[in-house]
Amino acid sequence: MLDERSKLLLKALVERYIADGQPVGSRTLSKASGLELSPATIRNVMSDLEELGLIVSPHTSAGRIPTARGYRLFVDTMLTVQSGQYNTHSLAPDQPQKVISNAAHLLSSLSQFVGVVIAPRRSSVFRHIEFLRLSEKRILVIIVSPDGDVQNRVIYTEADYEQAQLVEAANYLNAHFVGLDLDQVRQRLLDDVESLRSEIAALMQAAVTVSSEAINETQDEVVISGERNLLSVSDFSGDLGHLRRAFDLFEQKAQLMRLLDVAGQADGVRIFIGGESQVVPFEDLSIVSSPYEVDGKVVGTLGVIGPTRMAYDRMIQIVDITSKLVSNALSHPKL
Repeated sequence: MLDERSKLLLKALVERYIADGQPVGSRTLSKASGLELSPATIRNVMSDLEELGLIVSPHTSAGRIPTARGYRLFVDTMLTVQSGQYNTHSLAPDQPQKVISNAAHLLSSLSQFVGVVIAPRRSSVFRHIEFLRLSEKRILVIIVSPDGDVQNRVIYTEADYEQAQLVEAANYLNAHFVGLDLDQVRQRLLDDVESLRSEIAALMQAAVTVSSEAINETQDEVVISGERNLLSVSDFSGDLGHLRRAFDLFEQKAQLMRLLDVAGQADGVRIFIGGESQVVPFEDLSIVSSPYEVDGKVVGTLGVIGPTRMAYDRMIQIVDITSKLVSNALSHPKL
């Protein structure tokens, strides 16, 4: 357990290192903390903090820098965030994909790091479906979503259907299943197979399957903006290995989704500091994230990815206000 003097010195050290990016020496720390302490006393405290694994001395430098554990203690117990700085920004209600894209850009431009948004999964409910015979055993499936989005897919069937049969199948789906999720439609068709002619049932099952796949394939599940911002971050610019690991993470969108999905399991802004757990696999990266909602239900996560040496108070504000803006824009879409 740290005493108040140690806490004040650790807080001053972290804040100075975040601001300057240089190891912090005893003399600088004495001025930054505002404490009337001798250099010897400060060196003793810093030695204690180093033994606790909260700070470390890089190479032969006389100064110290925070460790991931030091950042965590700072974030959890010493960080103060003033609200209101970013409340003038806005996201206009629009199509969901455009809102998500704009949010990623806003996160990136405000933070000067990388903005990441997990898009809400697109509804697989359909408003209308049609079949069009293209040639023997080759059929075009046209599915219209409630918001007017149109997906087309070609399916190949074992039997050859006349256009009249295709109209019959489409009419049955439109009459009985409009407004249902495609997974529900697939199950209901299995239940109804006895009352349908087998060849029509097979056609509708194939159409529902390919339509569901089409909707899933067109979703851009992770939207990333501002990767190039990391090129100008001094923590990375001198080490291409650091940059390469960061860009590899952005390429592996499935891994990014897993990272942010963890954040979506809790309320409010969460901070994951690199190297302290399996959540963030790289010591030099941190994530500040928050879930966002549509009509009161959490549907996705967004956040800022940047160097461990980031201004966490600013990032918390940026992420928090952006999550509120996205929630509002998606809950009140433009008609």
